[in-house]
Amino acid sequence: MAQVNDPAVLEKLMRTKGRWAIVGLSTNQWRAAYDTSLFIRDRLGMEIIPVNLPADPVHGETGYAALADIPAEKRPIDVVDCFVNSRKVGAVVDQAIAVGAKAVWMQLGVIDEAAAARAKAAGLDVIMNACPAQDARRFGL
Repeated sequence: MAQVNDPAVLEKLMRTKGRWAIVGLSTNQWRAAYDTSLFIRDRLGMEIIPVNLPADPVHGETGYAALADIPAEKRPIDVVDCFVNSRKVGAVVDQAIAVGAKAVWMQLGVIDEAAAARAKAAGLDVIMNACPAQDARRFGL
């Protein structure tokens, strides 16, 4: 069965203040993650944690190479926001489950039904093929 985004879950994730680990967020200003992460931090009021292979800091926030590298004082992770290729997102979702994240958000064009099913089975909220900067308008954010 195909993943269908529940509007109530979309709204809850965007309205509930928390920590968003943004996987694939780099210093490249031309990538969608760069501006979307600013929206998540500055407009939605979330704490953001950049996750990228070189562990580069982004927007003045300390970066980490993997979700497992995020220290205990930065947990729990409320949302793991995935700006990675669909072929790679399954591994990120498995890491999100392993670190006890509460939700995974796969960005526009990021689709992996099996990964979504694993996350749901582990009790995580799942959003797939969506962007909070676009969906926020629907909820007056």
